Parts: sequence; C-alpha cells; structure tokens
Amino acid sequence: MNSVGFDLDMTLADTRAGIAAVYDELALRIGVFIDSAAVVARLGPPLEWELANWLPAEEIPRAVDVYRSLYPSIAVPATTPMPGAFQAVETVRRAGGRVIVVTGKNPLDATRTVKALGLDVDEVAGSVFGPAKGPSLAAFGAAAYVGDHVADIEAARAGGAVSVGVATGHHPVGELRDHGADVVLADLTEFAEWYDGWRSPTVFV
Repeated sequence: MNSVGFDLDMTLADTRAGIAAVYDELALRIGVFIDSAAVVARLGPPLEWELANWLPAEEIPRAVDVYRSLYPSIAVPATTPMPGAFQAVETVRRAGGRVIVVTGKNPLDATRTVKALGLDVDEVAGSVFGPAKGPSLAAFGAAAYVGDHVADIEAARAGGAVSVGVATGHHPVGELRDHGADVVLADLTEFAEWYDGWRSPTVFV
C-alpha cells in the first residue's frame, strides 16, 4: 500500500516555460503559427495530440522529430520542481514505498526531466495518457496515483489505484472533485499529511 505513482507535467514538474519556449522555436523552424500560451494552458495529453491542433496529420511526424531534438537543450534546463514535489517523493520513500512517474511525455524526455530535477524515483513510464496509464500503474503496484489532470483520475481507476488530484494544473479543486477524484489537494505541499493519514488511518473505538 506504500507505493505511489505521480504524473510529471504540472504535478511534479513545472514545465510550462520550457515547453512554451520549445513550441516557439518549433513554430519558427517549421514556419507554422503555434500559440504556445494556449499549449501550456492544457498540458497533459501526448505531444502528437497537441500538434494535431496546429498541423495536418502528414506533417506531425516531422514536427515531433524537431520538437524532441529541441527539448533537451531548451525545455529541460527551464523546468523547475512544483511546490512540495521533493517532499512528496521523500514522504513515500520514508515509508518504505516505491515511486513511479507515469506521464504523457515521451519516456526519454520524461527521464531527462526527472534526473535533471533530482527526483528519487524507481521507474518512469511515458507516452501514455488517461486510462492507458493504468497498466503501468498496476504492474508497478502503485496504490495511489497523483495527477493534476482529470484524465489522471481515469488513469488511477484503470490501474486500480486511489486517485489523488492536485489542483496545480488547469483543473481546479471543484472540477477534480466533480470528475470523481478520491482525494483532492491544493498542491503537493499537502501530500505528506494526507499520505501519512491514509497509510495509518485513525481508528475510533
């Protein structure tokens, strides 16, 4: 019951500035308008899904290649930890639990981001979104999954895990609750108190 899965973008990592910069450079390279502010306002789904808002299907593979060539040098250095990220991971570790990051970001850039931030995780699974995250969570044995997107609630359900929403993305507390999150936190600074209580619930006699 100790092990926990976390989403990456806007859950553990604030990737907004870096991703916006990559999209701005991508737009210059391929000569297509992309509103990077709109992109970072809806982070969560895989890259290919977002590019479909700006490009015809046949141009997406090339854009993906360009984007991923830019990401390590532009986005990773601009990424910062979300408030409480280190403490949340350490809380799980201190309880003897393991940590997996399950994200829509491709595995290579997800791993680079986790390492650059210095987050102590056991495993990274990438390029999955919504219920498609479920198999990775189940195989890892995650008892809870923490994410900022309403699709992360579906992910937790699919993986047989408790759904913990954090209102640090573009879905506020009420929306996460309305979509059925088992627990909703304002941010990860509230995680330790919840986790400790969840693992050792008070028994009244």
